[in-house]
Amino acid sequence: MPPEKHALLSASSASRWLKCTAAPRFEEHLPERTSEYAEEGRLAHAICELKTLKKFTVMTSRTYTTRLNKLKKDPLYSEEMDKTSDLYIEHLIEQAMLYDSTPTVVAEVQVDFGGYVPEGFGTCDNVMIGGDTLSITDYKHGKGVPVSAVGNPQMRLYALGALKRYAPVFGDAIKQVRMSIDQPRLDSYTTDTITVEELMAWGESIKPIAQKAFSGLGEFAPGDHCRFCRGKAQCRARANTNTALEDFKDCVPAGEWNAKAAAVVASGGVVQGAPPTLLSDAEIGDLLIRGKELVAWYKDLEEYATKALLDGKPIEGWKLVAGRSIRTFTDQDAAIQAAIAAGYDEALLYDRKPKTLSEMEKLMGKAEFAEKIGGYVTKPLGKPTLALSTDKREAYNPAAADFAGVTASE
Repeated sequence: MPPEKHALLSASSASRWLKCTAAPRFEEHLPERTSEYAEEGRLAHAICELKTLKKFTVMTSRTYTTRLNKLKKDPLYSEEMDKTSDLYIEHLIEQAMLYDSTPTVVAEVQVDFGGYVPEGFGTCDNVMIGGDTLSITDYKHGKGVPVSAVGNPQMRLYALGALKRYAPVFGDAIKQVRMSIDQPRLDSYTTDTITVEELMAWGESIKPIAQKAFSGLGEFAPGDHCRFCRGKAQCRARANTNTALEDFKDCVPAGEWNAKAAAVVASGGVVQGAPPTLLSDAEIGDLLIRGKELVAWYKDLEEYATKALLDGKPIEGWKLVAGRSIRTFTDQDAAIQAAIAAGYDEALLYDRKPKTLSEMEKLMGKAEFAEKIGGYVTKPLGKPTLALSTDKREAYNPAAADFAGVTASE
């Protein structure tokens, strides 16, 4: 099972502390909460580790089966974990085949990147070394958002630690580093490759930032990276950013117009015209960006207040009430039997419906599903959704949407 101890400046939180250098010391004394999702992820990682050892090292089938059955007894285990871990192993095999000869393969490797980040250490899910290439692969079990390996600081810190660990054995033979992130549940697989020189230069570039974050002299910088911060709801800096409503006045035409009008009057001039009543598209774009963070912050406040009230802590001016509820049978089978006894035909009490596409794929496995019925599957473009212009997804094309899912034979 992967270790639970984490460094103050962990690789997994690097995307946060590299931007908000005050975050590590701010979070340090806040309670660390786990969740069922986190525990589920730990179990999935343990299964991935076991299967990696079975595939790439010497392990008897008996030992493997015994250990796997023990993991399957965990209440959080699901058949999906078996399939996603198999996909992870398939990808590792593909990675190994990129080498000219059989590479060295190690699972759950503890690495030390303290040469770049004070007291920095972490655990790589998988490390492969062969020829002139070091490969780092990270398995993510979550279904939240896809995480790209390109320019990913977590992966780069792992790579720096792995280089240090294996330098005594491989010396200067390693010339490039390949970093991959696997998210089978999202069907997301990304890879980034850079030279060792580029990696070390990056490591040197973050040294002063890491030192600042470690020293406790860091600065708060609220943003998208607040998402996984333990203090995101209580952070005063984030509150100050989101409650600075005065900042909105300059991007609202009337506010800007009033300021200019006041200046004209002050200089003895006469104001001409009236303030515009419609927002321009550029102003709406700016307001959307500002409002996006405001909405996320408010949701975090709601989550914190709800948890506090459930724990018996008062939140001035607020209370918990019962939300909308849906009726349900205490015993559905007994209820149906009672309806039949009342003279209703059993056929009227049941709906026959097929399994969903996802359920069938889980049942058959991705490979067999693709082989046997993949030809009957189409994936139309999703509903248009607003995203920042920096989003890596392609812009929505209405014309392409009209023809999405249409095959050549049609």
